[in-house]
Amino acid sequence: MSHWTPDAIPEQTGRTALITGGNSGIGLETARVLTRHGARVILAGRSRDKLDRAAGAVRAAQPGARVGTLVLDLSELSSVREAATRIAETETIDLLFNNAGVMNLPRRRTTPDGFEMTFGTNHLGHFAFNAHIWPAVRRATAPRVITVSATAARWPVGRLDDLMSEQRYRPMGAYAKSKRANIVYTLELARRTAAGPVEALVVHPGSAMTGIQQHGTGALSRLITPIAARLFMGSADGAAWPSLYAATSPQAHSGQFIGPAGRDQTSGTPEPAKLPRGADDPAEGERLWTASEELTGVPFTPGAETAG
Repeated sequence: MSHWTPDAIPEQTGRTALITGGNSGIGLETARVLTRHGARVILAGRSRDKLDRAAGAVRAAQPGARVGTLVLDLSELSSVREAATRIAETETIDLLFNNAGVMNLPRRRTTPDGFEMTFGTNHLGHFAFNAHIWPAVRRATAPRVITVSATAARWPVGRLDDLMSEQRYRPMGAYAKSKRANIVYTLELARRTAAGPVEALVVHPGSAMTGIQQHGTGALSRLITPIAARLFMGSADGAAWPSLYAATSPQAHSGQFIGPAGRDQTSGTPEPAKLPRGADDPAEGERLWTASEELTGVPFTPGAETAG
């Protein structure tokens, strides 16, 4: 693959992108780049104030940019349903970025619906949001769904058992589990939409300081994180490249896992990445899909004309 940069993104005028976690980090950088190429973007996040500031920053970087906002708390199913219903009734979503996430919460917490917070936000919230918003995706001519995972999905502690971490809670174990779920979900979505027109891709951003690291535990984490940022981690703009490539490149295809090609896959031009062992097993995809429907109470039939 030749070296890809966002300069290669085709014209996006007439297309609408919705980005969860769009008020900071990878999501905000994704919005900045897409508006430069003509897309309209909808930034989704929990805080109205942060969304308004992010929208202002995008407009300042690209005068005339079309930017909307959507208050969405992925940790609360009622918020997910309310936010998605408005979009499903009125919008056409060409690019849906499942980008938001939390990590490394120091102690086990639960969402208002009783889910372990990390898995509930990073996977179940997105699953329910995608299901509710699906009519808006299906209206698009050539929609793509891009889910942001992480290299942590390869860790052994990310096995998809004890989904709620009730038997044992480890902060980064819960994160790894949610990131593996992101991959397994996306590959199952690709299988269920194989007849088209939706394409589903999953990416990992490599190693970058994007804002998600704010959830580190303890004084040692607060000390190490700035040092690691300077020595080992890239910036959010480069970390957004896999998402942008997956969303816009003619060479990107449904069912692919995209990550940076550099040393240890921490930076560099986007390319197909090695999947965690067994993540592409259809049986695991079926199990996770069924569990996600049962836990959220939200049926999701992406091959149908409308969501259940």
